[in-house]
Amino acid sequence: MTNLAPNALPRTGSRLAFSRLAVLTEARAGLRRPEFAVLGMTLPVILYAIFGLPNADSTLPGGTDTGLVMLAGIGCYGALTLGIVVFGEDVAKDRGRGWLRTLAATPVPAGAYQLGKLGAGFVHGVLMVTALCLFAGFVGDVNLAVGEWATLAVLLVAGVLAFSPLGFAIAYLARPRTAVVVTNVLFLPLSFVSGFFVPLSELPDVIGQTAQYLPSYHFGQVVLHAVADDGDIRWLTGLDTQPLGVHVAWVLGSAVLFTVVALAAAHREAVTRRG
Repeated sequence: MTNLAPNALPRTGSRLAFSRLAVLTEARAGLRRPEFAVLGMTLPVILYAIFGLPNADSTLPGGTDTGLVMLAGIGCYGALTLGIVVFGEDVAKDRGRGWLRTLAATPVPAGAYQLGKLGAGFVHGVLMVTALCLFAGFVGDVNLAVGEWATLAVLLVAGVLAFSPLGFAIAYLARPRTAVVVTNVLFLPLSFVSGFFVPLSELPDVIGQTAQYLPSYHFGQVVLHAVADDGDIRWLTGLDTQPLGVHVAWVLGSAVLFTVVALAAAHREAVTRRG
């Protein structure tokens, strides 16, 4: 039987407890940021009130409620907003304030900062989806079975987590002020080109062809498959429908790629700080 040092287990337990505390502290700090509430939760509801409610009583050629399609699109927009803009800006601002440099000089484990941000992203994603779905259900008269509501909610929250690494990558690769600009300039065109607000079939063909190479488009298609049939999806996109697995693979593959890039950029910065 291997002999352990008398204080080995307490030291390990203390490290684990400290790691958990660091993650929870960073998550709580993120939850207190006002921009999360404004951009992450309030704006999608306002957009649905502007664009979704006027179309709540209409249907697509295949019978899908237009209000439901708008709910899916604006929900995807909200997920991108949280994942790319809010978290990208948040990390960039922390870098600009020197907070990451301060953390590097403490016993905070590597990765605790990112995990804390993802934890805050998960909570904000749940709050955003809950607020949007409640508004669409009670005010917009969107009718779905309990299981369908749950599926839609899970997909949208997963989207927040899937695109957060892209926000992290931009925040670590660009200078803090530049990263803020890049995230704001990037997410709105992505939302339009991905068909979240306007059907791609109503836009120039080049946009639809370009959209097929964007992970945000494939994320939107995953969500659309949960609320609309293939005929209405073809009508919305003007493109041949692809198997659901193709769209899922695009989203997961891009999330892995963004994660690798973000971790590599964070590691490069840590090495640079150490000299």
